[in-house]
Amino acid sequence: MSLLFSFIAGYLAAFVGIFPPGLINMTAAKLSLEDGKSRAMGFVSGALAVIAVQTFISVYSARYIDSHHEVNLILREIGLVIFVLASIYFFFLAKKPELVSQNSLVRKTSRSAFLLGLFISAINLFPIPYYVIVSIALSSYGQFSFQPSEIYSFVFGVLAGSLTVFYAYVVVFNRLRSKTDYIIRNMNVIMGSITSLVALLALYHVIIYYW
Repeated sequence: MSLLFSFIAGYLAAFVGIFPPGLINMTAAKLSLEDGKSRAMGFVSGALAVIAVQTFISVYSARYIDSHHEVNLILREIGLVIFVLASIYFFFLAKKPELVSQNSLVRKTSRSAFLLGLFISAINLFPIPYYVIVSIALSSYGQFSFQPSEIYSFVFGVLAGSLTVFYAYVVVFNRLRSKTDYIIRNMNVIMGSITSLVALLALYHVIIYYW
């Protein structure tokens, strides 16, 4: 059951983290429109290869941090502050997301789509701190033990969640443009609600620790 939970946790973490329009998923959609689905999926394969490495680095870094309880507590408190500030930002300060036009995406490159996916994913360092925080949070809730089997299950979940989002952008994004436009316009509210929930959970565990 723990392996299944680790997989689901990785899947949901990746889905939430990657779903907002960004360079990788919008590039995949662009390549699909201009060069076809097969080239776009080649790009996605390159991106997933880098994401797998980044996730392993994140989780193994988190395992070290988690074994030092004083560092773990500090990170919980830092995470609480970050998620509170993120909630304030999304609800009150962030500009309303604008729909991304096709012309604003990167142009077709003569390089291999796979190598392009490797490059664009490699310059995106957000997944490393993101999955460090996620895996430490799961561990603090007693749902993740940093055993090799659970780590692999979590990583496979991340890859599956990432692939789901990328495939949706490649295949479904333009077919359901009106619905995805609605989601994009309300992305600040969605992300603010998620960060608020995480902040409340973090606050609960910090209070329990000091209580």
